[in-house]
Amino acid sequence: MRRFKVGDHVSWDSEGGRVSGTIIKVHTRDIPYKGYTHHATADEPQYEIKSDKTDHLALHKGSVLTKLRR
Repeated sequence: MRRFKVGDHVSWDSEGGRVSGTIIKVHTRDIPYKGYTHHATADEPQYEIKSDKTDHLALHKGSVLTKLRR
């Protein structure tokens, strides 16, 4: 399981291609987001990420993220 922390620079695949951003929060409990409950636990957290190119926020599990070097 991939683990990340606040401040890590990561990337992931989206409908529009590869996106990158910075983790701003780690959620370890279920969180309602955009009308859907994202399930999260201490063992499988959801990462809140702010896009590098826009102010868009996204939630993703660590399994879809890749850590980038700055």
